[in-house]
Amino acid sequence: MGWFFRLGARPVLAVQDSEKAHYRAIRKLKILSKLKVSRGVLSLFFSSPKMEVERFGIQFSNPVGLAAGMDKKAECLTAWPALGFGFAEVGGVTLHEQKGNPKPRMFRHWNSRSLINRMGFNNDGADKTANRMAKVKEKGNWPKIPIAINLGKSKITDNENAAEDYCGSIKKLWNYADFFVVNVSSPNTPNLRDLQTDEYLAALLEKCVQQNKDSAKEHNTSEKPILVKVSPDLTDEQLAIIARTARASGLSGIVATNTTISRPELDGKTGNKFVQESGGLSGKPLVKRSTEVIKLIYQETEGQLPIIGVGGISNADDAWEKIINGACLVQFYSAFVFEGPTVTKSIVKGLKRKLKQHSLDSLDQAVGMAVNVR
Repeated sequence: MGWFFRLGARPVLAVQDSEKAHYRAIRKLKILSKLKVSRGVLSLFFSSPKMEVERFGIQFSNPVGLAAGMDKKAECLTAWPALGFGFAEVGGVTLHEQKGNPKPRMFRHWNSRSLINRMGFNNDGADKTANRMAKVKEKGNWPKIPIAINLGKSKITDNENAAEDYCGSIKKLWNYADFFVVNVSSPNTPNLRDLQTDEYLAALLEKCVQQNKDSAKEHNTSEKPILVKVSPDLTDEQLAIIARTARASGLSGIVATNTTISRPELDGKTGNKFVQESGGLSGKPLVKRSTEVIKLIYQETEGQLPIIGVGGISNADDAWEKIINGACLVQFYSAFVFEGPTVTKSIVKGLKRKLKQHSLDSLDQAVGMAVNVR
């Protein structure tokens, strides 16, 4: 099936507007995943082998997940397990519905396998997203993989009131997340990244943790894991402070990393035009820096805080590098665009081969094995 995507779908996608192509793909997945029989057909071609991992009290059938940004509105929940993912992160979702930034706002560069987006958290808001997810549950179609919800700050909310915004979303979406990811690192919402600084972060995370406790008590259930997503553009010192803050706040982990505002050097007219677009860059050029960030956080937390590694993963080698540098789970989004739907299965199979090559019995034994913990 990979050859079909490369020879058939990829040339067509290459000439389409990036955002329109994205939403066409979402619509098709939404239709294909509605019926049990069509989900079965998808699973026949794309399901991944078992490679079980347990982190923060959640069982994952394999360690490869869908990163936030692909399924912004939680429209394709039933598709992701059929496509081989061990978990999926939907969103980002903000408390208030918002249209995002003006179009065009999504760009692809095929030769470098990279994307630039300045979407600006376009989404339906927490209420509508919760209602959509509730309907999936009511129909008995809830996916049999963990679902994370990526939480952003509404553009109309200033940083002084950001905690109330995030906490409001946690409260409204409580029943539909296996875990939450607090996104304070998107470059496409004005001043959002300032929430990563000492001035805001500790207080923000503490309030999110308290809301988590309050919601758990209200629903008479256990607390949900909360993770924070960090930027690759921070200095090592800033990242170390965030890692310590996350640990002290009682968070369950860190997602490393978000998109970058830095740009690779690309040859040719199309490359030069591409890198001049504003927004966050994801894809292959991010792979090295995101792995460096994972390693630093793993060292700073002495391997005690789970890390979800994301950034530039397109094959098993990329995923393995992140794992041996400290990630216990990995995610991708850009590779789904550039390599097609077979990439998930390919990565999981490749990781199983890596374990065999290194004579390891489980993925846990591989996590951080290339890092000297202080």
